[in-house]
Amino acid sequence: ENPMFGVLVRSSIRNRSLFLFSAPLLPVSTSYRFFGTQKSKKELKREKMSKKKGEVVEAPLLGRPSNNLKMGIVGMPNVGKSTLFNTLCKMSIPAENFPFCTIDPNVSRVEVPDERFDKLVEIFQPASRVPAYLSVTDIAGLVKGAADGEGLGNAFLSHIKAVDGIFQVVRVFADEDIMHVEGTVDPIRDLDIISSELRLKDIEHVHNTWKSMEKRLEKARKPEFDFLQRLEEMLTEGTDVRNVNTWNVKEIEWLNGLQLLSAKPVVYLVNMSEKNYFRKKDKWLGKLKQWIDDHGGGPIIPFCGQLENTLASMDDAQAKDYLEQNNATSALAKIITVGYHALHLIHFFTCGADEVRCWTIRKKTLAPQAAGTIHTDFEKGFICAEVMAYKDFIEAGSENACAAAGNKLQKGKTYEVVDGDIMFFKCNTGGGLNKKKK
Repeated sequence: ENPMFGVLVRSSIRNRSLFLFSAPLLPVSTSYRFFGTQKSKKELKREKMSKKKGEVVEAPLLGRPSNNLKMGIVGMPNVGKSTLFNTLCKMSIPAENFPFCTIDPNVSRVEVPDERFDKLVEIFQPASRVPAYLSVTDIAGLVKGAADGEGLGNAFLSHIKAVDGIFQVVRVFADEDIMHVEGTVDPIRDLDIISSELRLKDIEHVHNTWKSMEKRLEKARKPEFDFLQRLEEMLTEGTDVRNVNTWNVKEIEWLNGLQLLSAKPVVYLVNMSEKNYFRKKDKWLGKLKQWIDDHGGGPIIPFCGQLENTLASMDDAQAKDYLEQNNATSALAKIITVGYHALHLIHFFTCGADEVRCWTIRKKTLAPQAAGTIHTDFEKGFICAEVMAYKDFIEAGSENACAAAGNKLQKGKTYEVVDGDIMFFKCNTGGGLNKKKK
């Protein structure tokens, strides 16, 4: 069985590639250390303490500090981007056989599948159910020279800058009726082109930033100025920002201000022919895995746009029968879920007879900020949060049983919300919140 039929996640700590459902750990390329950068004493001490305790030191969170993040579908023309978008969002937009059929980006929200949410809805039988959503943007195809304006490249690159993560679609299926802008099907070449164009745009942006700063350089901004020059050199050497896991806090602040294209997380989607998707084999899969490992790693999800399009035209019973006949599964749920988590998004639940709801937050969000996603006054007047882990609640069978087992806990302002927590917030929302402190 081909090991590519799993989700590949690169560990920044162990330099290994992990397949979520095909088990083996496979070595990948060494992480890049950003030269000339020193971590603060506090950061080094924290990492040293974490290693002593056996904790995993996680990579820093790059990107906008927001809960409303978007994934953009990116790739060469005619690789299946709009077809994927149609099936993801059940929208009817053009998916024609010519380059640049998508000029203005199409945006939609798609429900994030979650069996935990479905189970809570089943238990509480609420009047209203509100799942988590992922915003997805369909962006027109990039071509070689896009960074210099080829193929309306500048406009499309600005569309990519507006999203927070990338679904990068590569085509491995051959079809004489569907032209490829480069003349032949070669996903490795396509990956090289896309990666290069995004990095070239970053180099231009970083160069212009430090050049502008140089004209009126203040002493206080000298560290940032030096950092930008080293950053340009790193990008020129071919290293993407997302592949460096040694940024310190100040550098992350500067990087997030730049919103670089090569800093955005990437989920690689391999569009296969229906025949090869059913066989779970393709001559390009091993080569693609090697390229991705050599360029920092990342999740890889094989899918078949033709199959997903066919399933979208069937009712649920027909689609189920068709998949069972061919011993296959739809990849859409996995694509949505992996894209959601690639943006470091998680959600907690609020549950009751009126409503069961997912509240999307960013990983590492503390309890008061999580309360603020419900209402800003909840963050200002936060007192505590009553928290039940999803697993504990399901095992207990009810809130009272969970509390009796000692698994309904009160958490304060320093509590970091865990994906799947069931939460109830206690807050002071009285008039005293608006009074200025003396």
